[in-house]
Amino acid sequence: MPLDLAAVSGVRETALDDALVTSLPENTAPAPWTVRASAVVWWSRATPEATDALPPSLRDRARAAVVVGGMVRYADTPVGVYDEVFGAIGFRRGRRFIATIPFMAVDSPSSLVGGRDNWAIPKALADFTGSPGAGSCFTAQSASGPGWKVSAAPTAKGPRLPVFSRAMVAQEFPDGSLRGTRLQARGRMRLASSMVTVDSDHGLPSWLTPGRHRGAVITGTTFTLGAPEPL
Repeated sequence: MPLDLAAVSGVRETALDDALVTSLPENTAPAPWTVRASAVVWWSRATPEATDALPPSLRDRARAAVVVGGMVRYADTPVGVYDEVFGAIGFRRGRRFIATIPFMAVDSPSSLVGGRDNWAIPKALADFTGSPGAGSCFTAQSASGPGWKVSAAPTAKGPRLPVFSRAMVAQEFPDGSLRGTRLQARGRMRLASSMVTVDSDHGLPSWLTPGRHRGAVITGTTFTLGAPEPL
């Protein structure tokens, strides 16, 4: 049964207005997804507001440790090509290090629906300019709902390095359950320093913080996001 897309938990910048919800297509691409992409990503220490941005089922029993931001250009996905911006928060649960995504926006209504319906990732709708490559500025801003804008201008350093990663992404579903999804990725990257700007009518800059951050420019990446399972 499809989820109530508007009920997916996220920060205020991901709220969907009624007009957008009624115009959205059905979900035609269930999990898992395997995609190809390039991206600029950056990381920073978590602020107290990052813990506040965790979903309600985690807020009282987890403490944010790190924030990862990113802007992605997808070249091949089950719903076609699209761009994406995200803010993820890493936290510990026992001995496990887990990520949750309280902010994400895309320029594809089909991706918005798939993200919310498959994984309870609170995707909003955005417009994008630029590209994620070194020496470029990649910018996203709200196309519907609360106003916000994020941009990243990376300067890459050093050689291209192979990257392989596995992660667990935990999202709170509208019924209050917490479900985890395994992510596996491989590609190539160069370390980078990115100048990041974040503006919002609400609290996004308090945890997805602006400024110069360490990170990476990632190319030729393939990753798979599986089907969610109860945690």
